[in-house]
Amino acid sequence: MPQTIPATLIPGDGIGPEIVEATLQVLDAVGAPFEWDRQIAGLGGVEAAGNPLPKATLDSIRRTRLALKGPLETPSGSGYRSSNVRLREEFKLYANLRPAHTIIPGGRYDNIDLVIVRENLEGLYIGHEHYIEIDGDPHAVAMATGINTRAGSRRLLEFAFEHAIATGRKKITLVHKANIMKALTGIFLETGLELYEKKYKGRIVLETIIVDACAMKLVLNPYQFDVIVTTNLFGDILSDLVAGLVGGLGMAPGANIGADAAIFEAVHGSAPDIAGKGLANPTALLLAAALMLDHVKLHDKATRVRKAIDDTLNIDNIRTGDLGGKASTSEFAKAVVSRVSAG
Repeated sequence: MPQTIPATLIPGDGIGPEIVEATLQVLDAVGAPFEWDRQIAGLGGVEAAGNPLPKATLDSIRRTRLALKGPLETPSGSGYRSSNVRLREEFKLYANLRPAHTIIPGGRYDNIDLVIVRENLEGLYIGHEHYIEIDGDPHAVAMATGINTRAGSRRLLEFAFEHAIATGRKKITLVHKANIMKALTGIFLETGLELYEKKYKGRIVLETIIVDACAMKLVLNPYQFDVIVTTNLFGDILSDLVAGLVGGLGMAPGANIGADAAIFEAVHGSAPDIAGKGLANPTALLLAAALMLDHVKLHDKATRVRKAIDDTLNIDNIRTGDLGGKASTSEFAKAVVSRVSAG
């Protein structure tokens, strides 16, 4: 049994507490040695502490350097900034890792096995926006500034190359829009090509592609891709597209990784309309927990969790409503626990 590993647990908003509880049951069954420090954020943080990111939550992650997080609610258009974005900024979680793997066969595509590596801190997501008033209209003009840096691009690209090589991948596709956004995404393309020539040529194949062509090719023939690395906004969009190839956001885990911390999460939102009804699918967070196990080098336990999910869905045919089944969140979790325990 490995020694105890301190980790921060943020149940989150909406369906968060339900899917987090389901995930904890599976992690307990597989013998994951996490020692959880429960904290709050998002809407729960606002309601309990008047802050979407309370100091105690930030202090906890600084101490543990590891967190599992349920979805957090972010108001649209106004209100507080996304707690997810703020967490990435606070802990410099520059790499967003989004694997997409077919679990349930028979969909539009089978045997999808892709990874998106998305830059997490730069680009148009830095939040430098403002309005200009004209003729009494305070919102007559909206302006946003995007910033990509050589250092930020290199750090993310190095992570992508190293991760791809370490996991046995054969090809990386660098996605850009340097034909139009020559400076903002040109620096990312330029840095990637230089880095490849100096350090990675001969170890893995690199190709480059414009983002709109990439989106089209992903839909026409996703099998031509292996690992995709790109800037923040393009990565956000393409990772959701790729999630759609394997059944949607309910099957999409995410990892946010930096030099000093890593936070693991389901990619989907808090779904307040179904909160507390036992309808939520915990698969994405379970897969995120498997990524977390891989991160702390407990690969055998990560493999057991993934196999238990696969067997529950495809052998036992126990599925939540979004996947065409009738199981509740807790019933699905119980079935996965049974598989883990038997395996």
